[in-house]
Amino acid sequence: MPRLSCPPPLPLCLKRLGLWLAAVACAVAVAGCASFVPQPGPAADPPGRYVDLTLPFIAMGDTQEHEPTGFPMHDNDSAVDAYVEVAQRPPEQPLFGRRVLQWVLQQHRHEPFIHLGDVMDLSCRSEAQRMAKIFRDAGSPGAILPGNHDGLMFGIYGYRILDAVLDTDAQRWNQACRRGAAPDNPRHKTAREAFSKRDFIHFYVSQYASLPQLVPGLQPPPDQGEHRLTWRNPDPQGFVSAVEAQMLDGYRYADSFIAQRLKLPRAAGATRDVYIVALDTNQAGALVGTWDTLMGRSPGSMGHVHPDQIAAVRPWVLDAARRGDIVVFAGHHHWASLGLPTRILLRSLMSNVPHPLVYLSAHTHRGFWAEHRALDRRPLLELNVSSLSDWPVAYRRISFAYDEQARRLLVRGQLLPGTERRIDSDADLLAAWEAQACAQIGPVPPSFLSFDRELVMRQRQSRGSLIEWVWSGLGPVCADCELPLYVHAQSYQDELLDAIAQVGAHLQPQAHRLHEVRLPAWCGPADFLGCVKALKAEQAQGFKAQVDLFRRKAQLVAVMDEHLDELRAPEAGAYMTCRAVQAAKIDFDQTDEARNNDRSEAKRRAEQFFRVEASVGME
Repeated sequence: MPRLSCPPPLPLCLKRLGLWLAAVACAVAVAGCASFVPQPGPAADPPGRYVDLTLPFIAMGDTQEHEPTGFPMHDNDSAVDAYVEVAQRPPEQPLFGRRVLQWVLQQHRHEPFIHLGDVMDLSCRSEAQRMAKIFRDAGSPGAILPGNHDGLMFGIYGYRILDAVLDTDAQRWNQACRRGAAPDNPRHKTAREAFSKRDFIHFYVSQYASLPQLVPGLQPPPDQGEHRLTWRNPDPQGFVSAVEAQMLDGYRYADSFIAQRLKLPRAAGATRDVYIVALDTNQAGALVGTWDTLMGRSPGSMGHVHPDQIAAVRPWVLDAARRGDIVVFAGHHHWASLGLPTRILLRSLMSNVPHPLVYLSAHTHRGFWAEHRALDRRPLLELNVSSLSDWPVAYRRISFAYDEQARRLLVRGQLLPGTERRIDSDADLLAAWEAQACAQIGPVPPSFLSFDRELVMRQRQSRGSLIEWVWSGLGPVCADCELPLYVHAQSYQDELLDAIAQVGAHLQPQAHRLHEVRLPAWCGPADFLGCVKALKAEQAQGFKAQVDLFRRKAQLVAVMDEHLDELRAPEAGAYMTCRAVQAAKIDFDQTDEARNNDRSEAKRRAEQFFRVEASVGME
């Protein structure tokens, strides 16, 4: 919805406010009242004579690294979080959440990985740079599929970021990505801090091109202009074996795509090769604004694959069919969230595959097994992985086996983190994290769990009013309407600072090294804790003073956050992983079941979340 150039008359404002509240109330009511119907799942597996085709690989999704220190936006304010889970996550997640991904990759350094999308959250350059460090240190080959958050703001807004003069919202997206909210920081005050879909593809390909031992001959694409990329790996055993990409500029950036062909490591005695056709389900199409989103027209909520991408990957499918290889499909969006035209196109593409069909996905944050028979008599088995940012925090270790006589494909999807016993409940899953990560912390006081519980509750209780957020869409930015936003944002920065302070309280100095951080000059002679205490005690009077105080708090959070990324002590990584997982579980437990996006244990059990393998045949 475009912002007005001048404040509307009060009756008109109230009328529009009523319309907005009605729309929001309707959206909330629909979300809260919609009944949950479990998807049909695969039946019990019949006996089979399966031969292993692949060695295992790791599959995860939805890390949603978030930039919490840019200029605040109502779209990410705690007032929205009060109505839409999870617009604002517990403070432990943006500080420590990426350590969960790092921990997973380090635990499986000798196995390839597939990230099924939503690496970022707000879609900022700073988010991408932080995650790139983790992927570069993985020690194993991997691939990342684009998610709806990887190029759209919060995964739903496709703002026209190249038209900043006329597009107020795009300016605010860029400001929200300016880490530290500091006007004097040249590293994060450029006009391209917001990360479009085209930016994502360019950054991803460029990062991979810097690893010639994995992708020989792949060249970084230009950072601007329309560009078509076709690459084939000359190494027949390379994990990333082919890339097709189309990068579009201007208003069409959301229709850009990158498709990847992945060759899975072959098991001893395998009779066939297995390839994954990793699709880009985020060709979002027409760009929308706030009003469209409230009315349910968000480009990121539904997945789309356009005919140009289908044409690009069709030769991969046909080549595999001619060789007798197995083709598995993958995309960020789960099958039911793909638009009908996309599902028709994909079913047509899959008709060229002379073996059972499997689709890997993410996006739901809950995880499940499902079997789809619509649009074709041949079943499609789907394994949906859960999130690494929200509960249930988990990932899968996947491999494939085939029964040649029965023509059945077996998908093994071990639920991890693993223990000696199978995970059959949320309690088992939490216990596995405690045994795998929390137990590696060392002599840490047991108080951090109770502290995180109090911190999560404080964040939830400090939420503002949805009316303040709605009102912001009715008129121009002004001190009166923006002041509550900065008050809420300061509360969140205070909670982030408190979470960081506990790192120093719980870890030994050689592990946390907080005393080594070069603080902003305005902290004076105070150490980190003294600077935090002074900031929290400061009483800002007036809008300008509130903005200035917020900027300083955000700058200090950003400085300390960068320091956390540099901590290499094993107990520090385990500690931050443990805190992120524990906070996600605490937040989940405090969320009403009607508002947790069908992530309750009972609903996940109805969709076979805890199942670890399933097979699919030809009919």
